[in-house]
Amino acid sequence: MEYKSVSGNPLSYLKYTRLKVIAFGFGLLLLTGSCASSGSSTPKQGGKAIPAAEISFTKQVLHEEFIAEGVAVGDVNRDGKMDVLAGAYWFEAPDWQKHEIAQPEKFFYDKGYSNAFVSHAMDVNFDGWVDFVRIGFPGKEALWFENPQKKGGHWPVHKIHDAVGNESAGFYDVDGDGKMDLLGGNSTNGQMTWFKAPVSKNDLTWQKYPISKEKSPGSEPFSHGLGLGDMNKDGRPDVIIKEGWWEAPVDRTQPDWTFHPANLGEACAQMYVYDFDQDGDQDVVSSSAHNVGIWWYEQTQNEQGISQWTRHLISDKFTQTHSLALLDINQDGHPDLLTGKRYFAHMGKDPGEYEPPVLYWYALKPGKIPTWEPHLIDDNSGVGVHVVTQDMNHDKLTDIIVANKKGIFVFTQAKK
Repeated sequence: MEYKSVSGNPLSYLKYTRLKVIAFGFGLLLLTGSCASSGSSTPKQGGKAIPAAEISFTKQVLHEEFIAEGVAVGDVNRDGKMDVLAGAYWFEAPDWQKHEIAQPEKFFYDKGYSNAFVSHAMDVNFDGWVDFVRIGFPGKEALWFENPQKKGGHWPVHKIHDAVGNESAGFYDVDGDGKMDLLGGNSTNGQMTWFKAPVSKNDLTWQKYPISKEKSPGSEPFSHGLGLGDMNKDGRPDVIIKEGWWEAPVDRTQPDWTFHPANLGEACAQMYVYDFDQDGDQDVVSSSAHNVGIWWYEQTQNEQGISQWTRHLISDKFTQTHSLALLDINQDGHPDLLTGKRYFAHMGKDPGEYEPPVLYWYALKPGKIPTWEPHLIDDNSGVGVHVVTQDMNHDKLTDIIVANKKGIFVFTQAKK
């Protein structure tokens, strides 16, 4: 592995490693036996697929200390380059010079957690500069940090809500207006809630809209499994948890959405909706947060027309798949999976936590019996509580950005 000094920051180093994507020796996985959608790329239709053997990634290590388990990307300084934001810092592309957003705190990977989980970059206040939105420890506050433009110093901080629950809470376009909102549990009263992002520079309030009744499943601080996807194919994205889904009304600001119970498995990561078996109805995919398993749940209907869910295993080769993305990596028009092991999720107390923190993508071949072909990206990074995918260098290839207890990583995709 080669180390190169970073210009303008002699105390930092980058690790560059050309990583050929490697398929498991056991070949194509068949589904024999099966928590829906945020942060995923829309599959491209009609393009030429890239053979898996021609896909590789360059690994860059931006930081080697534990500062966050969530990450965001955006052009912070408006120089046309995508920067990385995590925890109390932003890292300036292309050399990843570190700048403080807030006063840093010291965190220890084997003793606890950070105050920065799922994160997102967006222009909250309509001033043309990218701000940083950050969910803290589960059940704690969600904040947004105002980009000071080029004034320097720590960023002014604003509170969105006191207590956001569910470890897969995150940023979704709930009402379809093209701007990401915050979706999660309101841990003060146990309601699943979405917080609408500001729509005017004259009112920067994040409006709060309850979805469920109080004390509902999925809303507690340490609930796992959450997603947004059109379960009933009515054109409106529904809110999914592992216990079922809330049907989105025409007016998404209306309270008490209709809940449809469903058994969508154990504590899981982000949840996605897609018709994997191409039978005309929606299925669900997710991965185990603290145990083992990546699954898809096949939807069928019984004689009464009631939905039934059958679990099929995709992979059980590693544990702690606390983060999952659905996106078309090989550009064949079908959404692939991206996940990995969350390093030291519970300080060594979960199954397999001392095994290598791997990062994988799984190429989907849909059909009556869908298959997923696994490809290793890296074995010394893994994922955090979410994984970000973005074309960082404008080459029309999807790159991968990760923050976790191992550090901060950017994997830049290339074709042979």
